[in-house]
Amino acid sequence: MKIISIRGAEREDCPRLLELVRGLAQYEKASHEVTISLREFEESGFGEGKIWDALVAETDGKIVGFALWYIRFSTWKGKRVYLEDIFVEPGYRGLGAGKMLFEALMEESRRLGISGMVWQALDWNEPALGFYRKYGARFDGQWINCSLDIPL
Repeated sequence: MKIISIRGAEREDCPRLLELVRGLAQYEKASHEVTISLREFEESGFGEGKIWDALVAETDGKIVGFALWYIRFSTWKGKRVYLEDIFVEPGYRGLGAGKMLFEALMEESRRLGISGMVWQALDWNEPALGFYRKYGARFDGQWINCSLDIPL
C-alpha cells in the first residue's frame, strides 16, 4: 500500500499542480477552459499579491493530488474557505488521498478560525457528490452559477 502524506504547496510544485489542474479539466470535459499561464498561476499563489493556497497529496515524492483554496467573504456568514478544486490523479484514487486533503483543509479552516467551507460540484459527478455526502455536505439546488469573461 502506498503511503500518502499531505503538506502545504510550494512554488516549485506549480508546474505539477498545473498538470493536475489540466487533468481535472479533462475529467470535467472542459480542457479548453484552462487558459492560465504557469507564470500567472505561480504569482497568484506565491507572489506579492498571493490569493490562493493549496495542500498537496504526495507519495514516493510525487504529487498525486491537491486541494486549492482561498478565503472568501459572505455577508451572511463571514469568512469562508472556498475550495476551488480538489483532485486526485486517477491511478491514486481509493488510497484515501482525497479524504486526507479534505480533512486537512477542514483542519486548516479551524486553525484560521473559519467555521465553514463552500465549493461547487458538477451535478453529474456522482463520485464527488457521494464523497461530500459522507461529510454531511448540503447541496443547494436554488442558486445558479454565473460568470463573465471581461476582455482586458
